[in-house]
Amino acid sequence: MLSVLGDNFMSKQPLHITNGSVLTNILNDLNVEGDKLTWQEMLCEGPTIEAVYSNDFLNLRQSFFDTFYDIDLDGKKIKKELKKLDSTDDYSEIVLWFEYDLFCHINMVAVISLIQQKKIDLPIYLVCSGRVEGSKSLKSLSELSTGELLKHYKKKVLLNEEDINIASSVWGIYCGIDHNLLKPFIVKPSSYKYLSNCLKAHLERFPDSTDGLNILEKNILEIINKETISTKHHLLGYALNYQGFYGFGDMQLSRIIDDLSIFYTVDKNRILLNRKGHEALIGHHNFSIEINNNMAFGGVNKYDFQFSKSKNQLIKSILNAN
Repeated sequence: MLSVLGDNFMSKQPLHITNGSVLTNILNDLNVEGDKLTWQEMLCEGPTIEAVYSNDFLNLRQSFFDTFYDIDLDGKKIKKELKKLDSTDDYSEIVLWFEYDLFCHINMVAVISLIQQKKIDLPIYLVCSGRVEGSKSLKSLSELSTGELLKHYKKKVLLNEEDINIASSVWGIYCGIDHNLLKPFIVKPSSYKYLSNCLKAHLERFPDSTDGLNILEKNILEIINKETISTKHHLLGYALNYQGFYGFGDMQLSRIIDDLSIFYTVDKNRILLNRKGHEALIGHHNFSIEINNNMAFGGVNKYDFQFSKSKNQLIKSILNAN
């Protein structure tokens, strides 16, 4: 295939920042012109600070992955990839390839903040997947056909100064201790079509003030209750398909399923809610203390706050009120 949307006689080319190696490989296979930087992170989980990929930032992330997922994060590999942002004179623009979900959006605002922190003065474009004409479900970039993907690229959105400021503000708040400050951005107009959905989803992954379960945890228990689930792998498939705007992967959802093990029993043929699981679904009492796993979301611990549906905001957890 000939080079797509490029001019071989131009000395400067785009820098594409993708949401993972799968998409990078697809763009390379399509001969989409420009250098590729693959962003391999999941900043929607674990502690973060505003200085993206400073030494302190990297140390935090390495410790998180080691503790929660027993993964040795390769700092040298990350720094080698990010070196492409140290000399951007040869680039004409930066094209961000991120999806509609929370997983991608937290990474995206971090990337935009990093570009600002490095004082890179280039146009920034966004290619964002989600709703596709003729499809009932939201689609990831890697799920798009070749024609759909190139159409998305052709219609890439130039981020204006306000868009960039919004991304930097959201990242700063996420790295801070008061995530209620994200609420105004739920209704603020911007070029980010799915930011509102993602921020709502983020606030709802704090424990509910009544039952102590967040929306993902409760959804998994409801799947067990309503469906005939034979194995944890079977349950994982349901959780992956019915998670809304979170975009979590196998690794993340498997951890959540394991954290919920106090609510169900597993036999040879079926996973069933136990008494505690049924009590959780009817909001019998607050179970947050029993499933506390010290997960951090940016600058706060998950269990430092609870989400109040009646107030539509985070409130200080009773367990951590002092």
